[in-house]
Amino acid sequence: MSFYKRTVMILLTVFLVNLVPYRVVVGEEKNSKETNVEIQIESPAAVLMEAKTGKVLFEKNMNEKRYPASVTKIMTLLLIYEAVENGKVKWDDVVTVSEHAASMGGSQVYLEPNEQQTVKTLTKCIAVASANDASVAMAEHIAGSEEAFVKMMNEKAKELGMKNTNFVNACGLHDDAHLTSAYDIALMSRELINKYPEIHELTTIWTDTITHKTRRGEEEFGLTNTNNLIKWYQGANGLKTGFTSQSMYCLSGTAERDGLSLIAVVMGAKTKQARNSEVAKMFNYGFANYAIIQGDPVGKIVGSVKVYKGNAPAVDCAIKKDVKLLVSKKIANQKIESKVELPEYVKAPVEKGMKVGEIVYLFQGKEVGRSDLVATDAVKKASLKTMLNLLLKRWY
Repeated sequence: MSFYKRTVMILLTVFLVNLVPYRVVVGEEKNSKETNVEIQIESPAAVLMEAKTGKVLFEKNMNEKRYPASVTKIMTLLLIYEAVENGKVKWDDVVTVSEHAASMGGSQVYLEPNEQQTVKTLTKCIAVASANDASVAMAEHIAGSEEAFVKMMNEKAKELGMKNTNFVNACGLHDDAHLTSAYDIALMSRELINKYPEIHELTTIWTDTITHKTRRGEEEFGLTNTNNLIKWYQGANGLKTGFTSQSMYCLSGTAERDGLSLIAVVMGAKTKQARNSEVAKMFNYGFANYAIIQGDPVGKIVGSVKVYKGNAPAVDCAIKKDVKLLVSKKIANQKIESKVELPEYVKAPVEKGMKVGEIVYLFQGKEVGRSDLVATDAVKKASLKTMLNLLLKRWY
């Protein structure tokens, strides 16, 4: 190869490499070579995702169908929190444990048939101790049967775009047809921690106790978190472990530092130590190379607009949602610029919270997001008397 050709190829390579941080900013997908070049993971499947934007920062066979074991319980927890939010159940509701739920093997808290526990206690048992019996008890309480609950799980998976998932039970005990992928696990993890961040109140518990109340009396039972990453990794706050002899060691780990929230999923690790170290390795890569920057905060007043025939001459406009960008740390000191777009006037009446304009966010000269601008107050249609008074004020 001639000196000229070698020089051109080197320059082209440098140019392409330097494009990568910018591509992350504008939201383009990175190809598999780019996402796999900087981390060595021995587990057969893994993915690193930024939770706020959903961007994949690293992946290895992330769409490969595998057995998830107890990582399944992320979906169970998601449906529990949704049921509480929708008013279908309450945290202090009492759940009576069925014989079917009590018969679950694997990781459990040894619930007995007809034992009663609250929804909150059973949810804690699932999140901390990965209790299969508590998972099935909650599935039956919410849907009437585990089979009906599994149908809800699969419907939710479809809604979230989990294309490589099929749930057969609520707890993750092995079944050849019970499958998901690392990417699908990241999707449901993202939904859970973004929609219900209070889940971290449970997933960061290291040890706790519950009280069994049976015909033999009361007996205290200890809970220990199955995810010891929360003990030693800075910023770790969840989320769910899993193990069967078929799935091997699995983990969907979550961690947050300086506003950057990461989800790292490993499936099929040979040992618990390998599972933990590989999730930590992905976290280290994410925190070392990426940052979150954002525009103006929600609720900030950025202008006002005249109100035609209103009982007030104008109304203030506030930002409805913030815009967060995932960027390379190399360019994290650059700011997001904004441009306010408001009409000359709006007609009365104006309702509080009504959209009256937009704010456009720009980064490195390109649009990266928008937010509605909403009215901070209601403005009623002016009466004839009010209109006359306003006219008189203008004249004098």
